[in-house]
Amino acid sequence: MIVVDTTVLVYAVGAEHPLREPCRQIVIAVRDQRLEGTTTAEVVQEFAHVRARRRGRDDAAGLAMEFVDLLSPLLIIEDEHLRAGLDLYRQNSRLGAFDAVLAAVAVGAGAHALVSADVGFAEVRGLRHVVPRSGVVDALVGS
Repeated sequence: MIVVDTTVLVYAVGAEHPLREPCRQIVIAVRDQRLEGTTTAEVVQEFAHVRARRRGRDDAAGLAMEFVDLLSPLLIIEDEHLRAGLDLYRQNSRLGAFDAVLAAVAVGAGAHALVSADVGFAEVRGLRHVVPRSGVVDALVGS
């Protein structure tokens, strides 16, 4: 099971960008059940917030609902994840608080990988961070 970060969702449905196609391939692989993927409600919420700034609330909420359906069951952030995430935040200067908690949830869930364009995740011990790029789906499915 992989955990996807907001960047994957944003790029997958966004404008032309070098990461758009790899992120779309991840979403398609999850949809086609070639890859088991999930995330947290907070990631979907952040996606809706980012998307609404450019495309409006109706578009953002509609796509966010599709991602909820695609990635359910969503991971739940518990007290221990928040505490572990805040420890990660304290230890890793390149990792924001939101991302540190997401990393802690992914580790706690035993995720095979956390997929994100955010390179700060690479510093988290015990977490396999995968940057979306060409061939990433094949690598994730095959490993």
